[in-house]
Amino acid sequence: MQLLFDFLPIIAFFAAYKLADIYTATAVLIVAVLVQSTIQWTWKRKLNTMHLISAGLVLVFGGLTLAIHDKTFIMWKPTIVNWLFGAGFLASQWQVFGGKPLVRRLMSSAESGVALSDNSWRHLNLMWVAYFTLLGIANLVVFRNFDEATWVNFKLFGMLGLTLVFILLQGIWISSKVQTTGASE
Repeated sequence: MQLLFDFLPIIAFFAAYKLADIYTATAVLIVAVLVQSTIQWTWKRKLNTMHLISAGLVLVFGGLTLAIHDKTFIMWKPTIVNWLFGAGFLASQWQVFGGKPLVRRLMSSAESGVALSDNSWRHLNLMWVAYFTLLGIANLVVFRNFDEATWVNFKLFGMLGLTLVFILLQGIWISSKVQTTGASE
């Protein structure tokens, strides 16, 4: 259910694109992230940092796309978002930024009960850094080398598919590393 909620704006973007054009889809995307943020605030009385960053970038890049009537801005947004997330995960490895890898903090807040060694948490965190970096590069490759329709399809199906495959592989990796004696806090 959470994954569907997370992908709601991109699904709305995709549907609007199929019915109209990239500019209409961008306007729908802006509205969708505002609705998503409103729903999240109403339910939890706080905004998820990742949603907040993504929403801010949608407002900036989507606003520029509509104001200047240049689709390049909205096409850059997934790369910027992914690279910012990758940088955030990377920075979390250092003591000055909390000293606990971001993936560990996120999984702890989800009460997943995953018990990994400190070293395994760092490795998992670096996997997310690599994933976000590569996903940003993939977006660049697709939007620079293929037509707009291919990019829109990649944005929904390609990125969603890659995310699901990565999460599945991450789950397999975690299950091979889980400690049986409890968390390594």
